[in-house]
Amino acid sequence: MTPFAVAFDLDGTLIDNNQFHFITWQEFYRKRNRELTMEEYKACFNGRTMTDCVKYVFQQPDMSAQEIEQYTNEKESLYREIYAAHIKPIPGLLTLLELLNQAQIPMVIATSGIQDNIDFLFSHIPIKRYFKRVIKGSDITHGKPHPEMYQLAAKELGLPAGKCIAFEDATVGIASAGGAGMKVIALTTTHTPEELAGADWIVKDYEGIRMEQLLQLFSH
Repeated sequence: MTPFAVAFDLDGTLIDNNQFHFITWQEFYRKRNRELTMEEYKACFNGRTMTDCVKYVFQQPDMSAQEIEQYTNEKESLYREIYAAHIKPIPGLLTLLELLNQAQIPMVIATSGIQDNIDFLFSHIPIKRYFKRVIKGSDITHGKPHPEMYQLAAKELGLPAGKCIAFEDATVGIASAGGAGMKVIALTTTHTPEELAGADWIVKDYEGIRMEQLLQLFSH
């Protein structure tokens, strides 16, 4: 019997990149003679789909798919250009992935991100082999904090959500995974521990995480 399964968010969870997303959105705003604060970024952008972000930026809930794609490509191509020289896994990630793999723990990625950014990750950090599937923003109707993303992740993992762990960095991601019924481990890459209080366990990175600690999440 598989004791549990794991879903990883991508941005801020596999790679510590949200500062670079923030810088890119700031540049996107500057081109339009606007300013973006970190507070607004955390509240309205982090963890959300690009469709939701673009609609928020322009305050146009009925924006066409063509316009959304145009603005998404503008922002994300600039992000990849800025971040390419800096990309690396969060400390301890590779060790944890191998630990889970050796224990035959099923894993997926559940990200609000787009395919080009997923490909960008895998081209720089060769970890694709560890995951059964990558669930992305275009696979769902309702973005985080709605639980749909992690409900789909649990279905893909083949276990009830209550037997799954989600690794997250965003408050909307914690709400999404928790709403689906998963245990949530939050990384402090983007938010303070106080802001991540809804998680079951809060960590700085993956260094030193052991199998027995993960199993203990299900003993309460």
